[in-house]
Amino acid sequence: MKSRIRIGFAQTNPLFGKKEENIEEAIDISRRVESDIMVFPELFNTGYAFTSREEARSLAEEVPDGYTTIKLIEHSIEAGNTIVAGLAERYGDKVFNSAVVVSKGQFIGKYRKVHLFYKEKLWFSPGGEGFKIFNLGLFRLGVMICFDWFFPESARILALEGADVIAHPSNLVLPGLCQKAMLIRSLENKVFTITANRTGAETRGDDKFEYTGRSQITSPSMEVLSSANKDEV
Repeated sequence: MKSRIRIGFAQTNPLFGKKEENIEEAIDISRRVESDIMVFPELFNTGYAFTSREEARSLAEEVPDGYTTIKLIEHSIEAGNTIVAGLAERYGDKVFNSAVVVSKGQFIGKYRKVHLFYKEKLWFSPGGEGFKIFNLGLFRLGVMICFDWFFPESARILALEGADVIAHPSNLVLPGLCQKAMLIRSLENKVFTITANRTGAETRGDDKFEYTGRSQITSPSMEVLSSANKDEV
């Protein structure tokens, strides 16, 4: 990493299926912080608790031509920064749990989640393109999504590929475990990490999820540089 950069997260509480409202909430929160990198949670625009593959597909969007990615590109011009945000991506007859990377008015790329959690395997196809690095000039950015944290190889691959910073959009439900693990991931791989989690709860179908908040930024020296509480937005 060539110089100091400002990094931040938007911890949100999306309403299931209410895309426009959820996008505006995340953008409004992000406006409170001047940043070079801003990370939004996993599936930030739709909510998490799908009940069928058909429902996931109906709320998914093409990338980069879908509504959400276009709105993020527009906001990245206003903010003059790089944004990483999780969404459901529709590609042909498949749906992926993806994260898009946009920067200063440009679509940079996307990452498709490799390690699917619980019922995600019913709604989404696993990403088959591996872990990617996005070279953004002042820094090299790696991306992983939520449950990828559980596998040390995820962060290690990104570090070996040259990541300075790992963006980690998440919808965490296991209290505190990921936050502790990401300190270790930062230390052992000499990278900064930004875990952007959501708050609130969802009850849909047979499932009830309570999200743990506590988004955080960690450093290679195993410090928590910034963190939110469980319910803060």
